Amino acid sequence: MRLTNKIALVTGSARGIGQATAELFHKEGATVLISDILDNEGRKVAEQLGEKAEYLHLDVGNEDHWISATEHIAKRYGRLDVLVNNAGITGFLESSGPWDAENVDLKSWEEVHRVNATGVMLGCKYAIRLMKEMGGSIVNVSSRSGVVGIPGAVAYASSKAAVRNHTKSVALYCAENGFKIRCNSVHPAAIMTPMWEAMLGEGEERQSMIEEVEFGIPMGHFGEPLDVAFGILYLASEESKYVTGIELTIDGGILAGSEAKPRK
Repeated sequence: MRLTNKIALVTGSARGIGQATAELFHKEGATVLISDILDNEGRKVAEQLGEKAEYLHLDVGNEDHWISATEHIAKRYGRLDVLVNNAGITGFLESSGPWDAENVDLKSWEEVHRVNATGVMLGCKYAIRLMKEMGGSIVNVSSRSGVVGIPGAVAYASSKAAVRNHTKSVALYCAENGFKIRCNSVHPAAIMTPMWEAMLGEGEERQSMIEEVEFGIPMGHFGEPLDVAFGILYLASEESKYVTGIELTIDGGILAGSEAKPRK
């Protein structure tokens, strides 16, 4: 029960890493606010968790939504102890592209940054206001792509690099102002989530693609959303009370140097 009596908001938690995190937090004793724009899926997650779980519709790139969420949390719970800024998109499913460095579509670039970078900025902005009296933990989900370049997904890579850097700015700001708020980032890679569906294809092509990706992972296989959720749990709990501004990589060893260059 590492999060007993904690109030936690997890964005993009209708599926994937966000869902795994929300479910783990709930199991560890937290009251969990599941938030997403996928309302049916999000409500289902909250209903399955039952008591001490609630669903909020939240488009993270929309400041009005954050204002409404903040007001609701303050009124109903009086505080926020943990924020996980998990919501994110690649752009592959949300636009027709192209996504490469030479031909990148401007609208796709702007939408990816609105969700991934602006969404995290807004989440941190309003979480600080809810946490600064009593303290708390902010965990921002970046990516391996925030550390290395991705020539065929420049908006995604750029936005995740912004998350990586903004995390450090927030960590330092809170420390300088004496707020007991920690801010850290996690950097997953090769985690089997719905985000991968657009890249893996179907049938024999899918299996071939999986094998090719796994060939470049030192541990030899894709990770699971729960693998990332456990890392987020550590950063959310009191076990990491002296940890702020770090990057926690959860990638099966990829960034250790085996194969950092992505294939087309």
